[in-house]
Amino acid sequence: MSEFRFPLRVYIEDTDAGGIVYYVNYLKYMERARSEWLRQHGISQSELLAEGVQLVVHRLECRYAKPARLDDELVVDAAVQSHGRCRLSFAQTVARCGEPLCEAKVDIACLDAIRLKPTPWPPALAAALHGTQHD
Repeated sequence: MSEFRFPLRVYIEDTDAGGIVYYVNYLKYMERARSEWLRQHGISQSELLAEGVQLVVHRLECRYAKPARLDDELVVDAAVQSHGRCRLSFAQTVARCGEPLCEAKVDIACLDAIRLKPTPWPPALAAALHGTQHD
């Protein structure tokens, strides 16, 4: 499966008093990219919740290299690295003009929304993952 790209612009509410993106907002940008990756495959978070499925961040490893600033145009990449029965790993990058500013490995778990226990991917999501690298 190819890498998904999500463009965005830095707004004033994303920054601190010096016009630099607050560190946690990079994680929000990555979350938006993963949500849009789902949409690209015809799946929405609200549909998953209606099916009793919740996707949660299980583990996150992040490295900040350079700051983004007010009005910067950024691109957030999300690429599936591997997946299992109820786990999915993304490699994600937030970049400006092709230069990586923040890189992360994000492990997602598929949970039963009521029991909060691991559950297999629903059929639509399993179909979206078909053809990616398997663990």
